[in-house]
Amino acid sequence: MPDTAAPGPLAPDTEDGRAPAGPETPGALTTLQVLRRLDSGPRGLTDAEAERRLARHGENVLPARRPTSWARRFLRSLRDPFTAVLLCLGLVSVTVAAWGTGCVILLLVAVSCALRSSGEHRADQAMAALRESVATTATVLRRPDPEGPAAAPREIPADELVPGDVVRLGPGDLVPADVRLLRSAGLRLHEAALTGESAPVAKYPLETPDAARTGTSTQPHLCFLGSSVSYGSATAVVVATGARTRFAAAHGTTDRGRDSAFDQAVHGISWTLIRFMLLTPPLVLMAGAALHGRGLETLPFAVAVAVGLTPEMLPVVVMTVLARGAARLARDHRVIVKRLPALHDLGAADVLCLDKTGTLTQDRPVVTRAVDAHGQDAPDVLRWAAVNAWWTLQLAELPTPDALDEALLDAADPLDCDGVAALPFDPVRRLATAVVRRPGHLGTHTLVVKGAVESVLERCALDDAEHDRLLALAGREADTGARLLALALAERPARHRDPTPADERGLTFLGFVVLRDAPAPTAAEALGRLARRGVSVRILTGDHPGTAAHTCRELGLAPGRVLTAEDIDGLDDAQLAEAARRTTVFARCAPEHKARVVTALRAEGHVTGFLGDGVNDVPALRAADVGICPRGAVAVVRETADVVLAEKDLAAVDHAITTGRHSGGNIATYLHLTLSSNLGNVIAMLAAALLLPFLPMLPAQVLVQNLCFDAAQLAFAYDHPGPAALRAPTRLRTRGFLHFITGFGLLNALADIATFAVLLVTTSASDDAEGVFHAGWFTENLLTQALVMLLLRGTRRDGAPPGPVRCAAAALAVIGILLPLTPLGPPLAMTPLPPLYYLLLAAVLALYAVALRAARSRYDRRCAEVRPPAREA
Repeated sequence: MPDTAAPGPLAPDTEDGRAPAGPETPGALTTLQVLRRLDSGPRGLTDAEAERRLARHGENVLPARRPTSWARRFLRSLRDPFTAVLLCLGLVSVTVAAWGTGCVILLLVAVSCALRSSGEHRADQAMAALRESVATTATVLRRPDPEGPAAAPREIPADELVPGDVVRLGPGDLVPADVRLLRSAGLRLHEAALTGESAPVAKYPLETPDAARTGTSTQPHLCFLGSSVSYGSATAVVVATGARTRFAAAHGTTDRGRDSAFDQAVHGISWTLIRFMLLTPPLVLMAGAALHGRGLETLPFAVAVAVGLTPEMLPVVVMTVLARGAARLARDHRVIVKRLPALHDLGAADVLCLDKTGTLTQDRPVVTRAVDAHGQDAPDVLRWAAVNAWWTLQLAELPTPDALDEALLDAADPLDCDGVAALPFDPVRRLATAVVRRPGHLGTHTLVVKGAVESVLERCALDDAEHDRLLALAGREADTGARLLALALAERPARHRDPTPADERGLTFLGFVVLRDAPAPTAAEALGRLARRGVSVRILTGDHPGTAAHTCRELGLAPGRVLTAEDIDGLDDAQLAEAARRTTVFARCAPEHKARVVTALRAEGHVTGFLGDGVNDVPALRAADVGICPRGAVAVVRETADVVLAEKDLAAVDHAITTGRHSGGNIATYLHLTLSSNLGNVIAMLAAALLLPFLPMLPAQVLVQNLCFDAAQLAFAYDHPGPAALRAPTRLRTRGFLHFITGFGLLNALADIATFAVLLVTTSASDDAEGVFHAGWFTENLLTQALVMLLLRGTRRDGAPPGPVRCAAAALAVIGILLPLTPLGPPLAMTPLPPLYYLLLAAVLALYAVALRAARSRYDRRCAEVRPPAREA
């Protein structure tokens, strides 16, 4: 088989590398012309030919997914708000010839950018390795050689697809490239990424397309990368891959993450501090000019004070904390975090939404019996259900049967029928239909319809009384914890067209199939742990309300009043938000109902997680702060989710939440301590600058002190939070941070001012009062910051070995005491301190430590009082 030489296999390339519109595009050619130009056929490619085309066309990867160079990462890190402000301050210092201050600030910028770039590079490498284990695959038809056996379907990474490959699509699959349909069965796609439309779009083959149709929605025979299969199945040939797909041309990138709770919190805190930073230099300059007649010579000190308020290590610490947490989850619990900020959102989550099937239950339903319309045993009902399951699986080319169909096929053999066509199950209709030909029934076809009780009954020819009686019969069964499938038949004249949902009318009700699914063995214990951690659970399920409520009671979860899809439809957004706050179980939910409930919870101020694995869960996964799915979920769910579990197990979710709270606790502790200490130092420096005839600290001294504290702060990325960090969601709130840093910052400023009084006493008789003052305040600042690191980071386990923060605090204290005594002291304009200073400083620090302890205890008590109680499981 000859190789296709052109990079765009269907048409000559244009200057931008894409095929021109017109009669030569895949949308305008007949199916036979497309296959000929691709040098392919219904049996697909050989392995050797696929390798040659892969070498020529390259991997099926969008350009945005290619590696980012280290230099580009370095330049991109300058966009961080704090880094950008530091850079501006450094350039201002250089402009006014404050070379020392400018060089130190620019050094801080370079170190911060280098650390961040290196950390992001390592994190991206780790995330790429993690993504490979859940990489999107495609079902492709290939054969070893042209004369060999027929092509067999196999799973390969989607990156290895080439033009001419023949692929199969099923429910939940991502369309792995731009493809032309060869055949399909009830195929509907979600194309929101391309068109913005949320409703599924019907797709079907066209032998002779209309050349005038060029829009995505007007080409039903073409499916594009970026869409996903809502339901149905198809066989298609790949016509474009990678950068030549329509999605790559229109969007350029697939990385369009949500604005998460973490992003909102960090941005709020960042911009609040930046406003303070930009306000500080003008205040210092105006005060110095008004009180002491100083001019621009005060500018380097003003800039240094603004730098002192900046948490320069914030991007580095945050990224390191989240990357280490994600790596630990993958190593210890096989939980993959695809989006690093999602780890914080897990720790901040106070509501977890999930489906019942496979999470609270084992997803291994067992058929117990089949009954007719009067509740009497009816074995034929079960055999008709097996007919539906068998022919839907065969005719719709579904990859595997779902758990319910497997249970039906295990429980009974299908009746003797020939399959004609099928409409596979979809979460909107909540039905699956098989069209069969029964022996002895010439000229007629039998529609076998199976699905949710309400959906089947509303399509049956029943009067109101009979409809209500059957609903009541199903309700009594569901109240015992059973799952029910309703079954109906219809005879139709034989036709040569595919069935449509419009054919599912005027049915004859046949009976119910009763199944039971045992609760998952770890579910009750996991629900109890989540409740103790302050995470409330919402059950969003398509099951009958009675079935869902009974399962919850079995697991010790009080269901309360169950809301159904009809109830949700009758509520506006504000009413639904109020109902979602006090409702535990939502039953008979379609995909849009799940998404509305999650959106309502977020509107109420909750940080929400959603755990799902089916196509009907995709809208809710996108609506949640953090989407969670098991590794065995369908492809579109794995691509949408932020966190992937090895198994659909609540215990794994609990581990992920625990790790998220560890990471969130470290970030919160870092911000609390750093910002309160920085604010206290800045307040004290401003006060001293107004009262002293000389600057309280030289700019170089301020920056060296700041550099030492920044280096010590990196220890928070490796800290081990205590049990208190796991008791409640760890959420970064701007207002709470401002209260904390204001209170403890003022306390720190009081300690600095007390030290100021001590220095006035001890330096009055010194020949170099200014140098002694500088050295004394430098030492005190580092010692108080070491105390803050030890006393404000919260309680730890008794007997725990010294952690990284303790070691960093000890190193900071040693530097503060010894640096003025070393040869580095004179270049920094610091002289040795008299012994009396150390004695008086010890008294100040002891009082400061007692005050810190008392203030921290009072703060913890107030937090415990205002924290909402956890819901009981």
